Amino acid sequence: MSASLGRRAVAEAVGTAALVAVVVGSGIQAAELSRDIGVQLLANSLATVFGLAVLITLLGPVSGAHFNPAVTLAAWFTGRGSGDGMTARDVAVYVPAQIAGAIGGAVLADAMFAEPLVKWSTHDRSAGHLWLGEIVATAGLILLIFGLTRTDRAHLAPAAVASYIGAAYWFTSSTSFANPAVTIGRAFTDTFAGIAPASVTPFIAAQLAGAAVGLGLLAAVFGRRAPAEAAEGEAVVPHGETELAPSAP
Repeated sequence: MSASLGRRAVAEAVGTAALVAVVVGSGIQAAELSRDIGVQLLANSLATVFGLAVLITLLGPVSGAHFNPAVTLAAWFTGRGSGDGMTARDVAVYVPAQIAGAIGGAVLADAMFAEPLVKWSTHDRSAGHLWLGEIVATAGLILLIFGLTRTDRAHLAPAAVASYIGAAYWFTSSTSFANPAVTIGRAFTDTFAGIAPASVTPFIAAQLAGAAVGLGLLAAVFGRRAPAEAAEGEAVVPHGETELAPSAP
């Protein structure tokens, strides 16, 4: 049987929390171990690659391993009218779970490294070239995820998505947040991976614009999918394919 919406929401919250904890925690650790910015970014990106691959592999069968409101919205948009894609109710549950998880993950990382649990970041990221970087990063992510689904290669998502994010750390000016929930969570920590609250809204706007661009590229490259075909609302990987144990009493 497929997981209930409640279980899927828990998986999204836990997965997003763990992802942000990996990003923020590895950033703190890297900054403590090296003064070289390049080494810090390398350590941060490698930890994120490995952590994301593990989280997608573990939680994908439960919720689809979105961990990202942009992915959830794209999944709803591409699957609408199919009858078995994401519903508006799913979106209304997934997105708050992802945001709450992201904030919790940042607080957890700060706690593990004896940092203030909540301290607004002072890392200003307000610049046009950074917003462009976010558009590019998010567009590529959406094209990759749904392109894999279109070509029946969603089983490659853990390695492919993690590899793309690792590469985008380095080829985008913004270091590829590409995720509104993660962006919000990272505002709660004044550490290496933080983002100033004033920079959050433009970043999210750029990410949503990037998601729209990614969907446009998807249609241009792979064509439009007929509603009668299999739903695309299960990204990052198909969920509900494994038998899940009932809840403990």
